[in-house]
Amino acid sequence: MTDALTPAKKLGAQEYLGAAFRPSDLHAVLVRNPRRGETVQRIATVARIAEPSFQEWLHFKNDREGFDVYIGMNPLKPAARTRTKEDILSIRHLYLDLDHEAAKSLATIEKSPHVPRPNYVLSTSGNKFQVIWRVDGIAQEQAEALLRAMARKFQGDPAATDSARVLRIPGFANKKYDDEYIVKAEQRSDRVHNWRDFKLRTDNLDSPYQSYRRTSPRRGSTDGGALSQSEYDWAFALRSLAKSTDPDAIIRRIADYRKGEKHDALDYARRTVAKAQAEFQGRNTADGPARDDQTPAKGVEFEQ
Repeated sequence: MTDALTPAKKLGAQEYLGAAFRPSDLHAVLVRNPRRGETVQRIATVARIAEPSFQEWLHFKNDREGFDVYIGMNPLKPAARTRTKEDILSIRHLYLDLDHEAAKSLATIEKSPHVPRPNYVLSTSGNKFQVIWRVDGIAQEQAEALLRAMARKFQGDPAATDSARVLRIPGFANKKYDDEYIVKAEQRSDRVHNWRDFKLRTDNLDSPYQSYRRTSPRRGSTDGGALSQSEYDWAFALRSLAKSTDPDAIIRRIADYRKGEKHDALDYARRTVAKAQAEFQGRNTADGPARDDQTPAKGVEFEQ
């Protein structure tokens, strides 16, 4: 068994897929060309993804056409045709995306008594990492609460805290930058962890999205029915504007959160924030300064 005293083991793409994922599980593979703004997603079993023909297609997209290559970290339901939170079958991984003082954060994680030793560390560029733990028996809501708590404690990317997240596959080039970087993977443990292995407080650590979901009923609704994700996005934009947050920062946050779920997440985020700005200005004109707990009015249309 790999433990803290065992040297890290380097993994190629097929070794990584075999070690980190179950062959019969259904996962989303996503290829994205950052310069062309083009995204292709395929859903297949891990066994199929690991086959030479599938790997050849991924390398063609990566080597010849400049696409980045990603895989969803949690398996999908058997009938899934999309990669949304509702499509997730179970939670198999927790993860952090480290891009700010990443080496320092990774060293802190390795020494921390609050989290177990990571199973895998992906080096995604010269100074950025994706850190992954294999888990079992953790509910989706618990997992996302832990992701947010770990992102705060270890300076991870707060946008990479949803259960439908995709991470890079080793052996493929990172095309995001002018200088290509081949993504590398190290296995540092083969343990499977549970909720009790992560000794972090998750109460009151919710993101603005989660806080809004928990506390804000639909205006005009008598049954407190759940809002759609688009309504949450719009309400998040409205709350952020009320706090004088830069609209461009709100756009980036929504676009990052909805990446892979919308055909053009950036355009969707811009339109969402524009609608929220119009509503915000209207409320200021009619009622004075808007409060940050205002909720969507009944009858407002949202993109689904």
